Amino acid sequence: MAKALRAAMYLRVSRDSQTTENQRIVLAKLAERRGFEIVREYEGAGISGGKGREKRPAFDQMLKDAMRRRFDVLLIWSMDRLGRSVLHVAQAMAEMDAAGVALISEQQGIDGTGPFGRAMMQMATVFAELERSMIRSRVMAGLDRVRAEGIKKLGRPPVGRKVEQAIRQQLGAGHRILKVAKIVGVGSGTVQRVKREMAA
Repeated sequence: MAKALRAAMYLRVSRDSQTTENQRIVLAKLAERRGFEIVREYEGAGISGGKGREKRPAFDQMLKDAMRRRFDVLLIWSMDRLGRSVLHVAQAMAEMDAAGVALISEQQGIDGTGPFGRAMMQMATVFAELERSMIRSRVMAGLDRVRAEGIKKLGRPPVGRKVEQAIRQQLGAGHRILKVAKIVGVGSGTVQRVKREMAA
């Protein structure tokens, strides 16, 4: 007898007042019908699908676990549970396809365990790469324009000594990088640089 495929559920609602329970019931029935063993569950409650991966902890963890092959198939109620951005959805599908993890969307009838569903996932990979190429092209065109205008140094202006000292104090107090960036009012990259310098 073939071993049951390990399935994970990804559940998401945009508002705290909503519940993922209906999605859970539908996907549990789907898993039972297909003979999947549910091994993991990821829930993004009250988180907009328009946000990037870094602001969606459950979504980020799900993709990391997919890359580690901790499950074979991901069950979602609808494609818009993965995200509202076409790029975010395409990138997620591309990552899962690269990891060999199939995707099943109940509402759209997409089944990545079959040839049509796999083709859909591979098409998503192509679209994600196309979007990345377009973004790169726009960035390069912007840089060329800035250089043509005679601006030699690009990027954010350097922070002063007082700001760096404030960053060091907050890091020394045990705060994490993102919290320090918010408190001091700088980018997280600046805090990371100061932290590296402190470690050195």
